[in-house]
Amino acid sequence: MRRYLRIVVLCLACGFCSLLYAFSQLAASPEEGAGGGGGKPQAAAASWLAGGGRGGAGGVGSAGLAAHPGRSDRCKDFSLCYWNPYWMLPSDVCGMNCFWEAAFRYSLKVQPIQRMHLAVVACGERLEETITMLKSAIIFSIRPLQFHIFAEDQLHDSFKGILDSWSFLQTFNYSLYPITFPSENALEWKKLFKPCASQRLFLPLILKEVDSLLYVDTDILFLRPVDDIWSLLKKFNSTQIAAMAPEHEEPRIGWYNRFARHPYYGKTGVNSGVMLMNMTRMRRKYFKNDMTTVRLRWGDMLMPLLKKYKLNITWGDQDLLNIIFFHNPESLFVFPCQWNYRPDHCIYGSNCQEAEEEGIFILHGNRGVYHDDKQPAFRAIYEALRNCSFKDDNIRSLLKPLELELQKTVHTYCGKIYKIFIKQLTKSIQDRYDRPPKER
Repeated sequence: MRRYLRIVVLCLACGFCSLLYAFSQLAASPEEGAGGGGGKPQAAAASWLAGGGRGGAGGVGSAGLAAHPGRSDRCKDFSLCYWNPYWMLPSDVCGMNCFWEAAFRYSLKVQPIQRMHLAVVACGERLEETITMLKSAIIFSIRPLQFHIFAEDQLHDSFKGILDSWSFLQTFNYSLYPITFPSENALEWKKLFKPCASQRLFLPLILKEVDSLLYVDTDILFLRPVDDIWSLLKKFNSTQIAAMAPEHEEPRIGWYNRFARHPYYGKTGVNSGVMLMNMTRMRRKYFKNDMTTVRLRWGDMLMPLLKKYKLNITWGDQDLLNIIFFHNPESLFVFPCQWNYRPDHCIYGSNCQEAEEEGIFILHGNRGVYHDDKQPAFRAIYEALRNCSFKDDNIRSLLKPLELELQKTVHTYCGKIYKIFIKQLTKSIQDRYDRPPKER
């Protein structure tokens, strides 16, 4: 009997030693690669970039990296600190049992920060609009953001100077990229609709390491957190690869159903000013088309599509997207008009029911309405956010003067329903100040 007892004790002792060795390896392995983190995200270069060139990337801040300051390094000098009596360790080394903290530090350390990826393309006189859009995204969002900014070379220094001055926020990173198109057809793509507009079609091919992305035009303003539209990705079914809003709610004033000379999605087409994409699915999918009986991948389909329809399209890349999803309707998730609210939704009378009920979520000031007097309600929202700073008092005091400005616009159809412009904005500001200061 004693012999069996000794064998059992010996096995337990061996098992305990093996367990200690395993924990020591887990604790030591993070230290060996401690210098490998913190690199700034960079997108994979498109195959057509000469010499494999890559857009310059600049990093600013990273929210969420230090939710517990110093915690990740507390056991750095005591990787095997559990060999020492716990009560003999310095108090600033391990607040909890260092045995378990060191053992599980590896699994905690490799957790990636879940950033929301936002892309924009800026050319010409679009710097101020783009900066105002980015500011609106930062002010209300909860999770950290990764901006992918495609801009003409002469705008890069201006973007870098402004975004670097916001580094104290520590809630976003950004990468700057040149405008790039396939070299053999670059001029043709650049002239399509507006300079640089068709760059968005190539984002899945350029940002190869990005799984999902929210693309927005420069004239977009977020009136609620980016987190909320980002969460729509979870609502995609297994066949859906992208999400957009209808071009029109009222067919009687629709453009596509009255004038288009090409196929378009649904009854009134879709608007691509706000486009949520699962780019991993986009890169993998083979698309039905009317050019060949063979299904084509995204990158193989774009140029043949342009060649076939270039004389029939008016709105450039948006028309091409409508053609693609006309042939692949199962691939599109359609979100309500309040996620892409444009002058068309109120210029002839209100026709976005969701916005009337819940307010505007994302404002889209197309047709240059931020810079003229045709739709003063849109301009008032833009100027309020453009002039707003990141100081808490400034954001909190934004609403009252804005409402007074909007009351001056009631002579227009959009101004008559001005309350829908601030309904969601009021809630977003209140929610911001209900969060702990570190999460703002």
